Amino acid sequence: MLKQRIITALLLLPVALGGFFLLDGGAFALFIGAVVTLGGWEWARLAGFSAQPARVGYALLVAVLLYLFYRVPALAPWILLAAIVWWLLATLLVLSFPSSSRYWAGAPAKLVIGLLILLPAWQGLVLLKQWPLANGLILSVMVLVWGADIGAYFSGKAFGKRKLAPQVSPGKSWEGLFGGLLASLLITAAVGVYRDWSVNEFVLGLGGAALVVLVSVVGDLTESMFKRQAGLKDSSNLLPGHGGVLDRIDSLTAAIPVFALLFWLFDASGRAL
Repeated sequence: MLKQRIITALLLLPVALGGFFLLDGGAFALFIGAVVTLGGWEWARLAGFSAQPARVGYALLVAVLLYLFYRVPALAPWILLAAIVWWLLATLLVLSFPSSSRYWAGAPAKLVIGLLILLPAWQGLVLLKQWPLANGLILSVMVLVWGADIGAYFSGKAFGKRKLAPQVSPGKSWEGLFGGLLASLLITAAVGVYRDWSVNEFVLGLGGAALVVLVSVVGDLTESMFKRQAGLKDSSNLLPGHGGVLDRIDSLTAAIPVFALLFWLFDASGRAL
């Protein structure tokens, strides 16, 4: 399994890095759109559709909506606001699982939720790519999420005792959450010192980083909740040794639209962390 994970990572890493940081404009939107469309194909399975025609049909719906949003950029703020509303609601659903499943267990609700998860993540990345220091912004949100994941893993392994959401993901602990949050805040503070932030920028930067990391945890737990309800371990086996696309981007689907909206509201210049 470890060998398989390493081989898959080595094959995908240059493709992912090239797509994220070398492409621009329509090519970048298409690249991210392809990833999100694959996520839609996987989400249809979580929604209870095992037949390929139905899963492909849902993926095509995702692709058509992405094209519409690309052609009508004025929809962008509304898409990001819809994501904020959804992730607030998702937090409540995760905290009250499994009783909350009565509100979303039906296929129609799951299909709509899939759109609320996938489409804003694409929109957020497309917006970040259009701003000054575009690659720096994209790298910033990724480093925040990855740093939190690494901090959560080690602190949870060393100190984890109190379960964060035992009904959803028994392996996660409050100690891991706090460790991941601390790691991301230390990263943000180090960048702030390097970039000579003012006191006001430090407050906004640390507060924004904390919010992005916390919502990324909700994104991770939300996919786990849907997989648990569907009785699935992975969203698919597209990535040998890693599961599916959604398993790799679940935290980012929540973090990206929040990150993008924060920069839109507080720093219209798109300045990187």
